[in-house]
Amino acid sequence: MNKKEILEIRKLLSKDNCRIDRICSCYVDGHKEKKATMNQSFLTIPDEEMFKYCDVFKKTLSGTLGKNLINLSYSLDEELTGDRQKLLLALRDSELKDEALLDVFYDKMIDTYIYAENYLIILVHGMYDIPKKSSNNEEEYDASDYVYSFLLCSVCPVNLSKAGLMYDGTSNSFVDKIQDWMLCMPDFGFLYPAFNDRNTDIHSLLYYSKNAGALHSEITDEFLGVGTPTPAADQKVGFNVLVEETFGEDCTFEVVKNIHENLLTIMEEKKEDPDPATLDQRDVRILLENSGAKEEHMETFEEEYAASTGDQESMMASNLTNTRSFEVKMPDITVKVSPDRTDLIETRTLEDGREYLVIPFDEEIEVNGIRIHPAKRQ
Repeated sequence: MNKKEILEIRKLLSKDNCRIDRICSCYVDGHKEKKATMNQSFLTIPDEEMFKYCDVFKKTLSGTLGKNLINLSYSLDEELTGDRQKLLLALRDSELKDEALLDVFYDKMIDTYIYAENYLIILVHGMYDIPKKSSNNEEEYDASDYVYSFLLCSVCPVNLSKAGLMYDGTSNSFVDKIQDWMLCMPDFGFLYPAFNDRNTDIHSLLYYSKNAGALHSEITDEFLGVGTPTPAADQKVGFNVLVEETFGEDCTFEVVKNIHENLLTIMEEKKEDPDPATLDQRDVRILLENSGAKEEHMETFEEEYAASTGDQESMMASNLTNTRSFEVKMPDITVKVSPDRTDLIETRTLEDGREYLVIPFDEEIEVNGIRIHPAKRQ
């Protein structure tokens, strides 16, 4: 799913434009025991509660695509021999009205999810008449050929509210606040089937993780059966190792600066595209060649690519460099500049034979919060 498709489904999760027809939940304590379950029509929920549930659902489809939101697909072996995709399809087709299927779903989630505190499993079903697109790309809401039937799962921690004093209007005084178990925003969740090319794709799902660095591999691999995605931080580490191994002793400041600038250019060119910029092995090879790699470097590249990046088919360009700053780090010094102003830093070898970082400045700057001025030129 791309950004536009995610946004289209996200709009269906607001109270005023709600396409959710049924909600189920299972409250689990820290001992992995079911404390309560619920299964009812979503439209029968009071407005105050409905608004809060919608906030949870929209949060499950939020974050950065490729980091918090990841497109995952079922392998052919899993579709032929596995039962995890079949369970999701059966739940969707039952519109969450089969209690036996729901119990199987809850039990598998409880057995798989590694979490030592209380949490709530929320599962909803929705139906969406997909409007046609006119010749000028406007939606025709009175014309629809397909219906998108979907499940959205959100798994949310349930924590005790903080203790403290609160104002009591009856006694006109501050009294001890009663601690209550409060539902938090989701730790992870998923949308199934995926809404690819604005239609149903039962072979894929959209996975959400609040923490982009901890994707809950036990859920993606064991519970959903779609394998373990590579976290954004791990993609960057693998890419950095690939660059270091490819260039060897020729991995200079200018080479890394060129790679950073070329990655920013790639992302800028794809800025208006709903699909984020991705690089496969061929794209990475071209990136390194454009950044100064020679033929002898590319021989090492072919040997190191699989070892450094694993078996992932492509990497997100935004995961491979810091889009907020360009950083030069030494044991005792860190220098950061705007990502598009790498021209402010250069290297220079002085008379003593040592290489130095040179940062020219012609305007006033601040040192420890104190404004200073450039030394007057002779």
